[in-house]
Amino acid sequence: DTRNGEQRYECPMCSLTCTDIQILEEHVDLHLEEQSFLEGGHIRDLELAQRLQTEEDKWQRSEEEKREKEEFKKLQRQYGLDNSGGYKQQFLKNMEREVDRGRLQPFEYHKRKADMMECLASGIDDGKTKTSGVIEALCKYYQNENKDVRHVWLSTGVDHFHSSLGDRGWGCGYRNFQMLLSSLLQNSLYNDCLRDTTLIPSIPKIQSMIEDAWREGFDPHGASHFNNRLHGSKAWIGACEIYSLLTSLRIKCQVIDFHKPTGPAGTHPRLFEWILHYYSKDNEGGAKVVCTSKPPIYLQHQGHSRTVVGIEEKKNRTLCLLLFDPGCPSQEMQKLLKQNSDGTTLKLLRKYVGSLKEKQYQIVAVDGVLSLEEKAARCHASQVLTSEKIP
Repeated sequence: DTRNGEQRYECPMCSLTCTDIQILEEHVDLHLEEQSFLEGGHIRDLELAQRLQTEEDKWQRSEEEKREKEEFKKLQRQYGLDNSGGYKQQFLKNMEREVDRGRLQPFEYHKRKADMMECLASGIDDGKTKTSGVIEALCKYYQNENKDVRHVWLSTGVDHFHSSLGDRGWGCGYRNFQMLLSSLLQNSLYNDCLRDTTLIPSIPKIQSMIEDAWREGFDPHGASHFNNRLHGSKAWIGACEIYSLLTSLRIKCQVIDFHKPTGPAGTHPRLFEWILHYYSKDNEGGAKVVCTSKPPIYLQHQGHSRTVVGIEEKKNRTLCLLLFDPGCPSQEMQKLLKQNSDGTTLKLLRKYVGSLKEKQYQIVAVDGVLSLEEKAARCHASQVLTSEKIP
């Protein structure tokens, strides 16, 4: 550029003009140095930010792993899979606690310990949590009840068993199996299947029986969940373990999965209808009280299980299940043996549609005896599918 005959040079980076080419070169060099410095600082800042983010991500992963491990330990404790001992250890620990609190005398502690050890050695339940005769008492009550019950169907005789010092908090599945078995033992149809099980087994014995079923090949997926071991643990069991055990004994049963509510407000009317059909099929007629030959039904939901021993149909056609709960102590159940005329103690057993609002339920229903061939086929099938879903 020339102005007034003078040579001028323009900076390509900031448009400054100079008359001396050397000065311009120095000026441009300053631009380049400044840019290099700024770019280097930006790179350093970026590297620092990336390093900080990497450290933050690493810390978050570490915290997440800690949380997951703690949650896993909680689940193991909750479901009795934390190797903290089983029925025997819990029974002794709870009795020692009772002695420390002055609720149990030392001589009684030693007597009960000896009884418990004998029970474990024999594999037979001691019967101390059992209440018998409730179904018979209910039958008499309903025959005289004239208020709002149109029909009632009852299982064949069932003994109630409740949780004890050794299984409180985790033994409901085992206690419900004892209830179901107490009914089957009174039915001659199952004599051949149960010829080696003539008395109610203890909880540790039931654990060993389920392990035997797994060794036969039943439900390998479920067995792996427990590392193929129940004995000596406080592991919770559910419908699949009950199915495997019954089928291994050649008792024909099925698991029905009510996997979602079928009525308003999260209710399960289809569950009630299925149970009504189970009891009333082959038992239809005009009789108000029907004492059927049907075994009770094992009912499972998240965190608990109970035993269905009958169903009421009210005069307004609503349905009400009758449930034995292993959490209900003998003192309460024995009140049902002296049923008063207004039936207030039946509140212990009655559950209406609006009372059962868990997300999903499973039932195990018994329906006859299996041949050896049918048992083998079901063993094979249980390796693939163990439940039927109700849509």
